Amino acid sequence: MNRRNFLRSAAAVGAAALIPALSETAFAQSTPDAATILRQLKRPPQHKIAPKARVTIEQFKRTPRLRHMAPSIDIQSINFAFGSAAIPANQRWKVEQIAIAINNILQSNRHERFLIEGHTDAVGSRASNQALSEARATSLAQVLVQYFGVPYRALDTIGYGEDHLLVPTPNAEWRNRRVTLRRVTDFVTMH
Repeated sequence: MNRRNFLRSAAAVGAAALIPALSETAFAQSTPDAATILRQLKRPPQHKIAPKARVTIEQFKRTPRLRHMAPSIDIQSINFAFGSAAIPANQRWKVEQIAIAINNILQSNRHERFLIEGHTDAVGSRASNQALSEARATSLAQVLVQYFGVPYRALDTIGYGEDHLLVPTPNAEWRNRRVTLRRVTDFVTMH
């Protein structure tokens, strides 16, 4: 290989190495702060549900029409390792933003309930994506409780696997690997 081709190859490798670093930086910048999460979750529901029409949390999880009425925010910036549900220590500052918002809402009403929905992209089998989405939602709930003092009673979790893709594609797509937070208090019966 002559010197010119070597330098071109080296430059291409160097540029390729920068792409993940740049996308991770952009990814980190898209992390919503506690005020944004709070604002989204405190919005009034799209439609009021009479107290007698409220459902159990399990019914709520299976009713897309109700789920989409609840105040929510997608959190796409928690970077899980491929195939892992563990939240790395360097990602906990992002979870802290969620905890600050939830704890703020709970100070106003200790009976508030939140649903953490785990989602994956469509890479891999449906069964493994389902299990992974459930594990990621549970992992987030555990970190919120153990590290940031969110009461366990305020949280419910579910995984939807690849069933609710934001970007319909069978390929790897970071926007589909996310958790969605919903404030479900106005829709579910209290137990």
